Amino acid sequence: MTSMEPTNTLGFGHFIAQSDVVGKTLLGILIVMSVVSWALIALKGFTALVRNRRSTAFLDFFWNARSLDAVQHEIATHGARDPFSHLTAHSMHAQAHHAKHGAARLAEAGSANDFITRTIKKVLDEETTRLESGLTTLATVGATAPFVGLFGTVWGVYHALVAIGMSGSGTLDKVAGPVGEALIMTGIGLAVAIPAVMAYNAFTRSNRVLTARLDAFAYELHSFLTLGEAPGAGAQQASSASVRPLKPAASAA
Repeated sequence: MTSMEPTNTLGFGHFIAQSDVVGKTLLGILIVMSVVSWALIALKGFTALVRNRRSTAFLDFFWNARSLDAVQHEIATHGARDPFSHLTAHSMHAQAHHAKHGAARLAEAGSANDFITRTIKKVLDEETTRLESGLTTLATVGATAPFVGLFGTVWGVYHALVAIGMSGSGTLDKVAGPVGEALIMTGIGLAVAIPAVMAYNAFTRSNRVLTARLDAFAYELHSFLTLGEAPGAGAQQASSASVRPLKPAASAA
């Protein structure tokens, strides 16, 4: 019974108590990585949920609006709170601004079509940058956390073997405990990395889908602002009498 008492003292707490500054620093780094990654996961997950709901609501309103003037009034009333309304607001502002002031500056050079195209491209780049915010941190945590944990394990095993060598007792029961404790660091590193990698892949796919939808909507919006109707609107109107193409917004005087 007394021979089991040293074994009962082994565990994570014992490992931390026996660790030096390097081991405790590595553990602190892993804890910080875990907190940061989970905070990003929660924040981006909530943001994506709200963004998808607002985008769906705006697109439903947009495609059922009687004219772009109604869309402009809706955005002016409730604001641009999603990527689609943000793109629409800037594009319509570009159209009205160019119609009123023309190419007064170098940034406005070219026809109204060119100016609207550049505005749409700029907004798409801004939205892509916003969507990718935080993903670099998740990728970094997912890629480095296992190696930080592995380094902690190697460091712990090294000190455990040194202590065993100094004690002069190299039996299995004396080696297995300290080495097993050191392996905890590798497990912690994997526990930190796996959620970060899974979240990174999920957010990347979600952003890719949203970006594709936004690109398609930008093409339709550009056609509305420059041609007065979306591509294929005539065929859609012929096939369904209930579908009415949007009228272009009135040009600013």
